[in-house]
Amino acid sequence: MRISVMYFASLREQMGRDSDQLDLEEGVTMAEIWQKVSDQCPQENLLCSRNKEYAQWDDTAVDGDEIAFFPPVTGG
Repeated sequence: MRISVMYFASLREQMGRDSDQLDLEEGVTMAEIWQKVSDQCPQENLLCSRNKEYAQWDDTAVDGDEIAFFPPVTGG
């Protein structure tokens, strides 16, 4: 399957890029995707989304998904 992965805010700077296109096996979780792109376990304060909706780390991706990783968002 092929998915798009996007990085926002400080993660974009940390990763040195704003997105990736990945070819992965079916059934991969958000946590496994993060480990693949960053070589790190998900951080406690890191958030993820799948197709512009918040996702849980054990949610699985399917072909064509748009996955995003971002730090917590605050507003005022």
